[in-house]
Formats: sequence, C-alpha cells, structure tokens
Amino acid sequence: MKTGKKRTTILLTTMLVTSGLYIAPVNYSAKAQAAAQNIDNPSIKAFDQKVIARVNAERIYQDVHYLSETIGPRVTGTEGEKMAAEFIKQRLLSLGYKVETQEFSVPDKMVGHLHTSDNNEILVNIPAGSAATSNEGITAQLFNAGLGKAADFTSEAKGKIALISRGEITFKEKVDNAVAAGAIGVLIYDNTTQPGPLNPSIGGDAAVPVGGISKASGEALLKDVVAQGKAVLLNVTRIANAKSQNIIATKTPKQGENHDIVHVSAHMDSVPFAPGASDNASGTAVALELANILKGYPIDKELRFVFVGAEEIGLVGSEYYVSQLSQDEISRSLANFNMDMVGTGWDNATAIYLNTVDGKANIVTNTAMATAERIGTPSQLVLYQRGASDHVSFHDAGIPAVNFIRREPGTANLEPYYHTPLDKIEHISKERLKEAGDLVGASLYSLIRK
Repeated sequence: MKTGKKRTTILLTTMLVTSGLYIAPVNYSAKAQAAAQNIDNPSIKAFDQKVIARVNAERIYQDVHYLSETIGPRVTGTEGEKMAAEFIKQRLLSLGYKVETQEFSVPDKMVGHLHTSDNNEILVNIPAGSAATSNEGITAQLFNAGLGKAADFTSEAKGKIALISRGEITFKEKVDNAVAAGAIGVLIYDNTTQPGPLNPSIGGDAAVPVGGISKASGEALLKDVVAQGKAVLLNVTRIANAKSQNIIATKTPKQGENHDIVHVSAHMDSVPFAPGASDNASGTAVALELANILKGYPIDKELRFVFVGAEEIGLVGSEYYVSQLSQDEISRSLANFNMDMVGTGWDNATAIYLNTVDGKANIVTNTAMATAERIGTPSQLVLYQRGASDHVSFHDAGIPAVNFIRREPGTANLEPYYHTPLDKIEHISKERLKEAGDLVGASLYSLIRK
C-alpha cells in the first residue's frame, strides 16, 4: 500500500495462535443484520463526526498517565487494581451512568521483596508453589549454585539461599536440588537480558521460598553479595482470599425495553512491576473517553461499558461478567468491542488488528471496516485469528466479539515493552489513542444510535 493512502484492507490470516481452535458459527439477529447492511451508508458520516469531533487525545492521555504513572502497577487483587477500579467508578458516576461494582474471588497470590544488606531492592517474582516466609523474612548469605544441578551444590549451601542460573534443567529440578542440599531459599536468575524479573514455573509446591530475578540482578548479586559474603533479605507472603472487581456502566434507551445490548470492554489490571500504560491503561482510557462522549446521545440499544479486573491471570474478570449474564441478556447481546494495547507508540505497530477467536469476520469487524473507509482511518486493519484477551469470554458465550489491538503487520508482533517495567507513558502515542477512539467510537455509535 502506498504511503499517504487510506490503508483499510482487511487481511485474513489462517495462522492458529490460540491454545485451541474455536469453530463457532455467527448467528446475527435480524436487527444485527440490518445494522450491518447499513453501516457503509454515506449519510451516516455526519453521525461519525458527532463522535470524532469530541474524541480528545489529551484527555485520554491524561487518564493513561494517571493509571500507569500515578497508580502504577495494577496487579490483580492488589491495592493498585482497587485504586484503578475506584477511579473508573467515580468517573462513570460523574458522567451520570448507572454503575455496578461486580466483585469476585481470585486465586491466592504469592508476593515478595528482596533486599541486599545495603538496603537496595531487587525486583523479584514469586511463583505459585513457593513457600512463604515468616513476617520477618529470611536473612541469609547466597550460595552460587551455577545451573542448579546436583553436582553444583556442596555442603556450603546448607543454611544459605541458592543463587541459580536459568538453563539446561527445569526450574523444579533446580529447586529440588537446592532443597536436597539444605538451602533455605532459591533465587533463579534469567539467562537472557529482559527488562523485568524472571517468572519461573516450578510445577508444584516447594519446601522453601523461591523467587525469580533478572539476569542483570543475578550477575550483580554474584559480583557483590556472593563475592563479599554479604547477606540478602527475602520476604515472601501469600495473599489469601483476594478479590478483584469489574466496573460496569449502563446506558439504556429512554423508551421501550428488552433492547439489543452492545458491550464495550477493557481490562484495568497489569502484570507485576509493569505500569501498564499500553497494557492496558490505553484501552481503559479510550473506553472512558467513549463513555464520556456517548453519555448524552440518544440510542436505540443498551450500551454497557465493562471495565474488567483479573485479565492478566486468565481472563477471570470477563469470564465472571459473562457468567452472570442471563440467557435473555446473552440472546440480546449484539456485539462486544474489546480494546487492549491500542495506544502503543512502538514504530513497528502500524496496524490495528481485529482479533477474532475463530478468525472469521462478524458484525464488529464489518462495522469497523466500513467505518474505517468512511472516516479515513490511517492505519491498516488486519483480521486475525487470536484469543488471549477478554473478547474470548464473550465469543465463548456466542456473542460476536473483537479485540482491537496494535501489532506489527506481517509478524503480528507486540511492542517490545509488553509485560515489562518499560510499559510506561513515554511509549504511548497520543495520535494512536485518538485513532482508536475515532475508529471504535464511530463504529460503536453507528450500531447504537437512534
């Protein structure tokens, strides 16, 4: 495609990148079919402008900034996620929406802190299955256990925390060998350079606390703490009976009842240590902006903004939301517009991917295609078969659903900051936030307007 031209060609890839193949026929209601047939009508361009003219990139950006820089990491079940939920709730209430907080339980979580004797903090991931420490933690010297093979341990490992490099054998074998040698804790460091700490999977319960750290941190500990016989303090805590929440804002037509429902979703949580500016303060902030714009417009369908928690631990929030819908609500559900990582400034992410679980077009992709043609969306749109976000939960219930996400065309790569501490506001593009708001907002309004 030539530079400067509208690039709204829909490319269909049949590459299967989901954990399993979902084959589900799309059955539109009569109203859905009528809406799909009308979406490319030039007469609705004026309605597009009612949305586009009000999408404010600076306002969206400021919300991304607040979520990612003021609140910071919003890990499922933590205070950060709760702060994000409260921020979203108060904003929606101020806009006049009927707002519901939908609370649900999440699995227990292990969290930890690692400090040197010089009181320098080292970022550490605690895997499921790690043992907890006492409230005081454990203070001990480190033992350089190489790759963590049985032969790498000596009697000097007893009573120390084993410092082990990733590689050659499984994490579980490394931990088992350390325990057998009398180590009272295990720290496994990465063997490749990554911004965040290693997140090892140890495959079951360990007898000692276990943590994962970055390659740089491991090498620094070898040069300083191990070489000088210093100690570290490792504290591991289990967060039990944790809760997460969905925040749901609803707008209904002024007349009639039993209207078709359109769901707009975005997840508010992030992974540990990641400020989550792109993933997913960007999608959250665009959804908030659309809620602001559409609050006063007359509509003939029920509109629900669903800000979900616990996406990063397995789509738990969206699965819970969908599970609470009645069969009548599901049958009336016309579409789901899900937004995830729509504001990345990564240069290579020049395409907006329309991810569907089965790789097939539906009312949302068709609406987005027609809208992009009308409004001149500058980015290429790519229809792609992919799960891995909250649209899966809607799809599995039979609701046509699409995840809007920016990727590199051809490779489908995500930004290099994905799921790392580098996912910060500095890597957010105001222009792409605006583009997402224009495309999704105008598409959405073409379906729900009166």
